Amino acid sequence: MYHNGVQKKSLRRPTNRTRGLTKTQSAAKLPVMRQYYLWTIGCQMNAADAARVGQGLQEMGFVPTSAPRGADLVALITCVVRQSAEDKVVGRLTSLKHLKRHNSQASLVVMGCFVDDRTALQARFPYVDAFFQPSDISGLLEWVRERAPATPRDSTREIVPYPTSQPVSAFVPISYGCDHHCTYCIVRLRRGRQQSRPLPDILTEVRDWVVGRGAREVTLLGQNVDAYGQDMGAGAPDLADVLTAVHRFEGLWRIRFLTSHPGHITPKLIRTVASLPKACPHFELPVQSGDDQILRRMGRNYTVAEYHELVARIREQVPGCSIATDVIVGFPGEDEAQFQATYDLLASKRFDAVHIAKYSPRPGTPAARLPDDVSAGEKERRRALLEELQTQIAAEINATLQQRTVEVWVEERRRGKWKGRTLTNKLVFFEDGANWRGRLAKVQITWAGPWSMQGRLAEQDSASSSRE
Repeated sequence: MYHNGVQKKSLRRPTNRTRGLTKTQSAAKLPVMRQYYLWTIGCQMNAADAARVGQGLQEMGFVPTSAPRGADLVALITCVVRQSAEDKVVGRLTSLKHLKRHNSQASLVVMGCFVDDRTALQARFPYVDAFFQPSDISGLLEWVRERAPATPRDSTREIVPYPTSQPVSAFVPISYGCDHHCTYCIVRLRRGRQQSRPLPDILTEVRDWVVGRGAREVTLLGQNVDAYGQDMGAGAPDLADVLTAVHRFEGLWRIRFLTSHPGHITPKLIRTVASLPKACPHFELPVQSGDDQILRRMGRNYTVAEYHELVARIREQVPGCSIATDVIVGFPGEDEAQFQATYDLLASKRFDAVHIAKYSPRPGTPAARLPDDVSAGEKERRRALLEELQTQIAAEINATLQQRTVEVWVEERRRGKWKGRTLTNKLVFFEDGANWRGRLAKVQITWAGPWSMQGRLAEQDSASSSRE
């Protein structure tokens, strides 16, 4: 495990008065309950890491708090995939510079893709107690454990579950790292080569972490999730095999996976998604550019024609599926004609969602050595044009669902309405006085916008709405 073993300030420990007492006596005289604060930014992998860090801290007797001030442990799970994300991390760290004025025993730790040269980071942020590489959950928890012995589990103090209520869905990483060499991407530099997890470990986690805790939806995660198993040698299972195995859990209702690389979507995977009722027919399929020359400079290893063919094959074999994509505008050397090619690709393929990013150089990547020759203003103009186009396309696609009844997996209540998602990952809101959290609802769409839809409850099928 890779972590900083230097101790600056210990976390709050039981006082001398508690030593030598029985567990019951000690529980009654322990100092104020230890609290932790988690701040997370970035991808779903970071969200999965944060959930596991929180669970580990809970098992040591910590309880979550909603603000860093007064917390005994503050942990930041970080991202630097774009300059904007890195700026937010630096801003958050700077805001915590005087954390220990409020609690001199507090500890501040940082994990995630922000962590590279720990010596340089320690010099830049001397008030941070420890830095941990991405997904080094066990390293972080061991660091805490060495400084804060676990609270007895039969303590009279309540240990709040993490999350604070029964989970509706959960993330399960099936691989870490990446074997691609996209010239703009810092993820491989920070997360390393791909490491697929053994299938038995994945199934155990789905059984215990997801189904065992009451969640009914799982999202399988990987930097390139569809490349699962390719680092494990001949005969290793692939993503289709993982989906098939996870599908057998009776307690699961929905299975999602992300993010895919166009170069690894196989006919077998497409057939598997089409054949498994619980597998959500939604594909995250980043294209990044609609120009072959830009794709080559990005190191994407496919052509525009191959991407067009893949999208057509998925839509043919998985009718009614949704496809989302990612695009970068303003990559070094991108001229107006190359940008127009990207615009034309989005116009012709008509994706359900498009995540648009303005290129920003990432230190240490090959693309960072290229001139960043598209101005900030031009990047924003191109981004805005694609955003306007996609808003129109998404609105037209969603409008086809007006007055139709869709099945919605209800996640939470927000501003007086229930919020949930369809099988194809479309956001739906509806009103009802009953508790729909963690249930499947049939909703008739009454209004459709580009980013979400509104509806009313249709007549419910007891099997689909409760599935107990």
